[in-house]
Amino acid sequence: MEQESKPMKTEEQTKKRSITKTDVQQFLLRGRTFIALILVLVFFTSMSPQFISTANIVIMSKHVAIYALLAIGMTFVILTGGIDLSVGSIVGLTAMIAGGLINEGIIIPQLGVILYPHTWMVIVISLAVGTFMGTISGWVITRFNVAPFIATLGMLYVARGMAGLRNNGYTFANLVGRPEYGNTGFELLGAGSFLGINYSIWIMIVFALIAYFVSSRLPFGRHVYSIGGNEDTADLSGVRVNRTKIIVYSISGFCSAMVGLVIASQLVASHPMTGDTYELTAIAAVVLGGTSLAGGRGSVGGTIIGAFVIGVLTDGLVMLGVSSFWQNVIKGIVIVLAVIIDQVQQRMQERIALQEQQEIK
Repeated sequence: MEQESKPMKTEEQTKKRSITKTDVQQFLLRGRTFIALILVLVFFTSMSPQFISTANIVIMSKHVAIYALLAIGMTFVILTGGIDLSVGSIVGLTAMIAGGLINEGIIIPQLGVILYPHTWMVIVISLAVGTFMGTISGWVITRFNVAPFIATLGMLYVARGMAGLRNNGYTFANLVGRPEYGNTGFELLGAGSFLGINYSIWIMIVFALIAYFVSSRLPFGRHVYSIGGNEDTADLSGVRVNRTKIIVYSISGFCSAMVGLVIASQLVASHPMTGDTYELTAIAAVVLGGTSLAGGRGSVGGTIIGAFVIGVLTDGLVMLGVSSFWQNVIKGIVIVLAVIIDQVQQRMQERIALQEQQEIK
């Protein structure tokens, strides 16, 4: 009996070692974004001790806030299995809309008057324009069954062209407004602070908390995940697929418009090319955060950490004097690696699920 019990004990120990190894692998895969953030911070700090100086942290936090705001909207889109390539162009368009409203106002030639909206109205109009552009993309995708890649690629060109047409390709400079028109204070959106923290960071925090609550606590969030998991099943379950898709693209447009306002406020100027290639940065942050490009899996929290990785990486490369061309190369490599790791994680989870089913049988 003793001789028979020994092989059984060895087999149990082997099984335990296998499970432990799998658990470690899953832990590393799920926590890869946080681990990457730590490694990037350690690397750049060792290369340049000034990297963690107070001044640089403040600048870096502003950049991270912009990336995170854009990536939050992109997260909802990718969770449904879609993609939004128009976000960078919407950033530029809304920045130009805000700049034009502040410097030129609303011209009504029939009445021979010029209306200068209050600063809050400028913000509301700009956000409405960005949301509308996102809604149009969602409507085209759902109404005409156009692939998200094609629909948003078209919107990319439309929004960028409209941004250029707004002032014939020129910049709206010195967006400080005039007291007699009641449109001053726009620059506070990007330069102001509360409790020593820049407003853009507070905006990021508010957006992140709302997005987390919506995605994890409300039925809408469950619908978004179910569409990304299996659209046909979600439809049969009573989920209003088309309406949900239109809403997520509207959210993406709204977040893009907010980024356009923040950037224009920080620069106190707006340029038609504002936000150029930002769609790639947003996608990188989302994928790095663990959201699957196939949809149905991911989280807002992971996206925020992914935005931090992108922000730290970008600012670190700038401090080291790396050219913008090499920065694009490195970002591209990071995106590809993130997708590869995501595929590895997905296959591992499928294998584990299959093993559990076999054990049950």
